[in-house]
Amino acid sequence: MRVSGSVGPLGIATTVLWLSIIVLLPLAALTVTSFEDGWSGFWEAITAPAALDSLRITVFVSVIVALVNVVMGTLIAWVLVRDDFPGKGIVNALIDLPFALPTIVASIVLLSLYGPQSPIDIHLNATQPGLVVALAFVTLPFVVRSVQPVLIEADREVEQAALSLGADNWTTFRRIVLPTLAPSIISGGGLAFARAIGEYGSVVLIGGAIPRKTEMASQYIQKQIEIDRPVNAAAVSVALLAISFVTLLVLRLLADRSARKEQASR
Repeated sequence: MRVSGSVGPLGIATTVLWLSIIVLLPLAALTVTSFEDGWSGFWEAITAPAALDSLRITVFVSVIVALVNVVMGTLIAWVLVRDDFPGKGIVNALIDLPFALPTIVASIVLLSLYGPQSPIDIHLNATQPGLVVALAFVTLPFVVRSVQPVLIEADREVEQAALSLGADNWTTFRRIVLPTLAPSIISGGGLAFARAIGEYGSVVLIGGAIPRKTEMASQYIQKQIEIDRPVNAAAVSVALLAISFVTLLVLRLLADRSARKEQASR
């Protein structure tokens, strides 16, 4: 078999083996566990009222977070690329802080700030807005870091030409800038959604885990494990996995389509 690339067959075999150990085998074990009671048991586990409510809340809050990130992440990326201000380097470094900070720390900080003893008299503990704030914190970098490189590489002469021909700022952004940024915005928003779907640490304290109100699917899974129902926990985990996989697959297809269009335009 002819193998292309510089790493050779050994490199490819090592990559496949590593991915199998780290990703494929755990996912296969999870799937097998979720079907221990057969298809009917799996279906009963994910369609239980409490499970459906936790999935509904998780998807709803994650969609809101993704939309907020699309708007605010694009704005932050625009400011970081197009404007100069004191402390810009510090702000740019802070964007990546959620990647390095343990998410449980974020939950503690948010509970101290927006909890029952809030120093600013804003109480978001055990509310869905509190979940949105927590998830917005941990997913902030995705849209910013997706849009930033595109903005840096964007041809500003086209924008200047549009402005010189009489187009206002909004028209220039909508007709010139936004089509260029759209693939990266969609990609960043999709990644933020997929990240929020499975988040646990940042919501464990601020969310309150109130059944059918603020209980995220990850918290429901933990509860099922605590009451010794591993099959139910695995079934809901597989449902979350399916949602995330479909999201990432759609993003991959959109990225490939955008790449083909860009190549064809050249």
